[in-house]
Amino acid sequence: MQLNIQNETSKLKVVVLGQPCSMGKTPELDETYDAKSYENVKNHTYPVEEDVIHEMKEFKKVLQKYDVTVLSPQILKDYNQVFARDVAFVIEDNIIISNMIADRAEELYAYKEIVKSIYFQNIYNLPKKAKVEGGDIIPHNEVVFCGAYEGKDFTSIKTARTNPYAIDYLKELYPNKTFINLPLKKDDKNPRNGILHLDCTFMPVGNNKAILYKGGFTNEKDYHFLLDFFGTNNVFEVTDEELYYMNTNVFSISPEVVISENRFERLNNFLENEWNIKVEKVPYYEISKMGGLLRCSTLPLIRTDE
Repeated sequence: MQLNIQNETSKLKVVVLGQPCSMGKTPELDETYDAKSYENVKNHTYPVEEDVIHEMKEFKKVLQKYDVTVLSPQILKDYNQVFARDVAFVIEDNIIISNMIADRAEELYAYKEIVKSIYFQNIYNLPKKAKVEGGDIIPHNEVVFCGAYEGKDFTSIKTARTNPYAIDYLKELYPNKTFINLPLKKDDKNPRNGILHLDCTFMPVGNNKAILYKGGFTNEKDYHFLLDFFGTNNVFEVTDEELYYMNTNVFSISPEVVISENRFERLNNFLENEWNIKVEKVPYYEISKMGGLLRCSTLPLIRTDE
């Protein structure tokens, strides 16, 4: 398989969609590793497997409607495999295997058959000290936006997933690309006070447009940088409440088509009426209770400019 990912919005051809089956029991409070899961376990509102399966089936239907080849990881018994984005990610024609948190380390075994279909010279395993997950890496042609956490307390924060060392390593792999680090606020227990991954506060859509939440960045200057980068008229800004429900975490099939959660009314109407982007709406509310949404559930392997 010849990989090709240059950005978030080119026409999607092949994608891995996470696996909703055999999720196992609801985690205990101290077993959660993101703030949204922590909140929903605490409130006894954590999703049940039946609802997760339904929502992912609806997502898959839309992908197949647009002739996207959908691959699936093998099922690991009693293991949450919904969020494929963080297992690995593709930049250009290389797949980088993530060094995820220990709670999810076994997840990679379910991708063995998929990885086997990729030329071995295009597979990169990072050194152990390079911590990174795909939700923090957003390729945008010659630029790669990164959501590394720079605090000295990195190892004690569950929601800190990508460190500066990993970004430095990626810079060596792609010397012709510009890597822009956008440090994120973190909070392990309150999803309103922290950002799990960069794609939960910022996402390019369409042709050089973006969805953006101002309060997700450690440094406000990074928010202003993104406004300048895309242009104020090309940015849709989400509110605090929309951020809580992860309105930025949509998934593009092409510059003209975005898959979004069906409750994101203001965003969906804006995309369709102001930017002329077709919005395919799917239910994904239950899955959002586990700290991720549509982009988090996918690992794109091939996009084209056709």
